[in-house]
Amino acid sequence: MSNVLSLDTIRHRVRESIALKEALLDERLVGSLATVADMIIASAREGGKVVLFGNGGSAADATHLAAEFVGRFKFDRDPLPALSLSDNGSSVTAIGNDYAYELTFARQLKALGRPGDTAIGISTSGTSPNVVEALRTARAMDMRTVSFTGARGFKMAALSDVSIMIPTQDTARVQEGYMLYAHIMCELVEQAIFGATRLQQAA
Repeated sequence: MSNVLSLDTIRHRVRESIALKEALLDERLVGSLATVADMIIASAREGGKVVLFGNGGSAADATHLAAEFVGRFKFDRDPLPALSLSDNGSSVTAIGNDYAYELTFARQLKALGRPGDTAIGISTSGTSPNVVEALRTARAMDMRTVSFTGARGFKMAALSDVSIMIPTQDTARVQEGYMLYAHIMCELVEQAIFGATRLQQAA
């Protein structure tokens, strides 16, 4: 049987998460997310793609979101072009070994990115050198730049057209916050690009 301390911890963490989700209703953050969705929609309609990157758990989140675009989110539709730069282990380790770890994403962007694409950097701290460098490279390549980060992610924010700074420094809560927003982003993009077609098919 669970002890009282375990139960209290569970309740406390759930309340923390609820409080954070309430904070995400801030109009500035809501407006920023809508802007991000509009940027991706515009890029997709121009033939651009979404390029995501992050380390550790953020690498997994980047892969998760790329799959939402290439596969589907809410309903069946044509794929949207997206990729996660952490997925190619050979490229990541070769660049880290032969050049520098901070170039693991920037060098891939130089090879795969194009002007008008949307580059999305993910880092709970906002200070990951390879994510910061990739955003700097993306900006120099005239890509649209977006960051998902925590309350102290100012380095990434300075290099982003739009920065979603989740208002907490707790790593787990930051991840929960930006993934909620990122899922909403996927829904908005999918609905804007394919929603009319879906309605026509249903008619």
